[in-house]
Amino acid sequence: MASEPLTSESLALDVRRAQRRTLGLLVTTQVLGGVGVAIGVAVGTLLAAQLAGTDTLAGLAATSAVVGTALVAVPVSRVTDRYGRRPGLALAYGTGALGAAVIVLAGVVGSFPLGLAGMVLFGGASAGNLQARYAATDLATSERRGTALSIVVWATTIGAVLGPNLADPAGELAGRFGLDSLAGPFLLSLVVFAASVAAILTLLRPDPLLLARAARGVDLTVGRARTSVRAALRIVAAHPGALLGLGAIALGHSVMVGVMTMTPVHMEHGGATLRVIGLVISVHIAGMYALSPLVGIASDRIGRRPVILAGCALLLAACATAGSADEHSSAQLGVGLTVLGLGWSCTLVAGSTLLTESVPVDARPSVQGASDVVMNLAGAAASVVAGLVVGLAGFAWLALLAAFAVLPLVGAALRPSVTR
Repeated sequence: MASEPLTSESLALDVRRAQRRTLGLLVTTQVLGGVGVAIGVAVGTLLAAQLAGTDTLAGLAATSAVVGTALVAVPVSRVTDRYGRRPGLALAYGTGALGAAVIVLAGVVGSFPLGLAGMVLFGGASAGNLQARYAATDLATSERRGTALSIVVWATTIGAVLGPNLADPAGELAGRFGLDSLAGPFLLSLVVFAASVAAILTLLRPDPLLLARAARGVDLTVGRARTSVRAALRIVAAHPGALLGLGAIALGHSVMVGVMTMTPVHMEHGGATLRVIGLVISVHIAGMYALSPLVGIASDRIGRRPVILAGCALLLAACATAGSADEHSSAQLGVGLTVLGLGWSCTLVAGSTLLTESVPVDARPSVQGASDVVMNLAGAAASVVAGLVVGLAGFAWLALLAAFAVLPLVGAALRPSVTR
């Protein structure tokens, strides 16, 4: 029997079904990826200090991972643009798995440079987690785009909570096989990243980006022209909404990273225990991710720009609250960092949604990849500047500087050229 012709109604039904499957899979891989990345955050610095033989160089582990996230985002966006989300996400998580393997090897042979190289590759998993939020928008309607993106962001909460708690048992298990207890947890990262690759290659069908292009009549010819980061940023500059979205992503992230990075140092000067410091960082992470679905719903219902402005207000409030707290005021710092995380959530979710819908469909993967490059480089720069400011002037001046950094974003969001 001949198949029925493809109508607009049947295509729309296929898109809705594919979107439900896509979101379910992305949530699953986001949890897996979150577990693997959180383990790296929990023990990466400790392993680096052990391999280097000094605490002075330990911070290079986190810096290497952030740089790796930015670097891997470029080939991932190019592969995605040419061949779809499935190979792009698989490349990101596959690179992270390779990095985890290299880190384990570095622990076995005791090589600090090899460990840093592994952390650069390990950053590919974070690139996959970031790109997954954009994959959630490919098939979403404009009325549900922010919600879809925020659901994938929210799933990171589960991985961020589970990951650090699995590091210790993973280290103990690795020790039974003669592996370093700090390198061992990266074996778990390797396993979950590999599982993510397998799930994406097997289950992410149809490819949401390719189906979205087909539904919109965009040319799917293989061998699409490459778009560099510079060219992608020129596209962003030509669209006011996209420029505001990228600004919200980059500035919100840099303010969050700058203040968050130095809060434990500020608290340590006041004699806070590691348990108290860990609690403050935990409520900060909860602020970042736990309420993101509500942020996405608000973005869809009241608009992207109002949510960005709300995020700016929250970031300013967080800077005022945390910056006015002395090193002994752990409760006030906890409140400030919770608000800081919520402000970051607003700027990331609304900014990413606005960026995506403000550029042509065929330019979205390259623009989204460029946004992740800018976001991570801004975060890396903010962490360096934050350390210098606190060392020279103190934590209160860092919070004040961060507050001033938010003001240009407020001005941009208030411009009438951005309609949403």
